Amino acid sequence: MSDHARMHSELWTAEDAATYDDDVSDMYDAEALTATVDVLAELANGRRALEFAVGTGRVALPLARRGIDVTGVELSPPMIDVMRAKPGADLVPVVCGDMASTRVAGTFGLVYLVFNTITNLLTQDAQVRCFENAAAHLEPGGSFLIETFVPALQRLHIGESLVPFDVSDDHIGIDEYDVVNQMLISHHVSIRADGTSRSSGRFRYAWPAEYDLMARIAGLERRHRWADWHRSPFVGTSTSHISVWQKPHWAG
Repeated sequence: MSDHARMHSELWTAEDAATYDDDVSDMYDAEALTATVDVLAELANGRRALEFAVGTGRVALPLARRGIDVTGVELSPPMIDVMRAKPGADLVPVVCGDMASTRVAGTFGLVYLVFNTITNLLTQDAQVRCFENAAAHLEPGGSFLIETFVPALQRLHIGESLVPFDVSDDHIGIDEYDVVNQMLISHHVSIRADGTSRSSGRFRYAWPAEYDLMARIAGLERRHRWADWHRSPFVGTSTSHISVWQKPHWAG
């Protein structure tokens, strides 16, 4: 098994990439995507932006259309190929590599990582390296943003491990928590016109406070934590968070 396979939950194949946008079609909701791009454009404030795990360009392409100079890092060549076929993709150069170690030339005012992708890194060390890699790309005063879920352990009864998160006509999703090793396996059954498919993926979850500690290790300071892209307050019952850390202005 390769180092990438040990560290990552998903190494997207050509087959995965071909259906990815359909599988996450709800994430292309115009209102939700506009809110996402609004926040990122404000944080970039006219400076260069770097997206870790840029995927098929769901966020990077509309951000580039806002006039932000966006570069992407993506581990999967098939995902890059899907993005390259989209209008405006020539505005977003992509470096094929790992978000925990790949370096891109120059510095950035914003590095961001959305849609739970930090949990694709399966060890605490790998997640810390991702924070350190983000900090290494930031100019002083620049921001690192992640969007990810809050572990749904409040929904578990003692001794149980399964949390259903979606039961619809075309999809059943169940998260299986391993509270000893701080991992979860996300199980999916998808129903399409051409048949039914089942898949599972492993992820390493962390609490917001642990991400704050990773940021501190990387020399970053927390500036914001919201429950969603509309900047709703983060509270004890929030199921996700948008967290922003800043590289101090005095940092070299």
